[in-house]
Amino acid sequence: MSVRLKITLLFSTIVFLLMAFAFAAIYTVAADKREKHIDARLTNLAITTGNFLSRKELFNPKIISKIDSLTAISFTRKTIKAYDASNQKIYSFNDDEADVVNLQTDKIDDVRKQKKVFTMLNKKDIVLYHYTLNGNDLIIVAAGYDVFGHKSLSDLLYILLTTFTSGICIALVAGYFFSARLLQPIAKIADDINEISAQNLAKRIDTGTSPDEWNYLARSLNKLLNRLKESFETQGRFIANASHEISTPLASISSQLDISLQKERSPEEYRRIMTSIRQDMQHLNKLTYTLLEFANASGTPGGIEIKPVRIDEILLRISSEISRSTNGYSTKLDFNKLPESEKKLVIAGNEELLHIAVKNIIFNACKYSKNQQANVSLFAKKTDIMISVMNKGDDIPKNEIENIFIPFYRLERDRNNSGFGLGLSLARRIIRLHGGQITVESGNGETVFTIILTNNSA
Repeated sequence: MSVRLKITLLFSTIVFLLMAFAFAAIYTVAADKREKHIDARLTNLAITTGNFLSRKELFNPKIISKIDSLTAISFTRKTIKAYDASNQKIYSFNDDEADVVNLQTDKIDDVRKQKKVFTMLNKKDIVLYHYTLNGNDLIIVAAGYDVFGHKSLSDLLYILLTTFTSGICIALVAGYFFSARLLQPIAKIADDINEISAQNLAKRIDTGTSPDEWNYLARSLNKLLNRLKESFETQGRFIANASHEISTPLASISSQLDISLQKERSPEEYRRIMTSIRQDMQHLNKLTYTLLEFANASGTPGGIEIKPVRIDEILLRISSEISRSTNGYSTKLDFNKLPESEKKLVIAGNEELLHIAVKNIIFNACKYSKNQQANVSLFAKKTDIMISVMNKGDDIPKNEIENIFIPFYRLERDRNNSGFGLGLSLARRIIRLHGGQITVESGNGETVFTIILTNNSA
């Protein structure tokens, strides 16, 4: 079933229920009003009859019957009866002799207790009235068929049913065209999306001018397309740079092998060529390992092993590893502002990936520090854990700060240094994978990297 048909049926169902409730209420009120009106008319007739019967000097059944027959009220098949205190019938009048209303003794006794009873029998409205004025004890029965009232209800029912049927038909037709107009922006958005491909990510969906849900949907899709375009561009740059980084040592290895095979050489020359090839192979092996780490950090939290991780333990482990390195790098840890509760230093994450991310930043700080030392501080707030890594060296230009996280990007001053330009990009990807963020501030000979992660005690 199409969405258009579903909306039409839903709209029509709502109209159906509203109209059914409204028309049922109208008919019920009209029927109740008719009953109250005829009840009052019959009650007045019963009281009038009781007044006549209570006047002994005027009591003449024939005269009263004549008066009853001439009484102009809006119903037919009129019946009037009167019973005395011993439940004996003392008066009776019928428009139609064949249409007789008979009461049983127990019914008459009930009327004496209730004062008045209104009921219906064979479509006739009946009032049973206990007349007690002037010391009398009479039960008056006044009945009749409400011609005008039933005719009015019948006409009202016909009008309501006709209006109800017409309303449902109109609702179906209106709902069908209304749903088409309602879904028109969706069709337009779908057409725009169909024109977008990996080769045409610059096209965007027309958001229109109305600040409605369709505008919000179009803007959200445009934001998604912006992220996809950025992702494709980043992926393209990454592939191009990775291909270049891999092809360079491979080309060097291939050229050295070609040169060595052109003629016979001395053992020393072969050893020198083999040493150079070995260095290129180590470089290629390191690059491959780094690319694998980068690929692992490109997953989602659901695809990696998550468990509680102590951040201070990771920092101690990294400090120990860096101090054992042959580069002469060192770290200075500042744990003076740690909380009393160890739980505030625990996050849910992957220990090895976090170790790689933090180590890359600290190693990078040592590498570009004038004294080859990184100052690492650990803070724990109510909901966050902050790791501050500071080094003293050349400032990073403000217009280059965001670029240092791009894969394979290196500052102009670092072109000749070893490395692939993946360390910071890998670190930020891992931190973001854990729901954190990295900020950088550089100036006055100091560069500070700040890592913010959410702890489990929040």
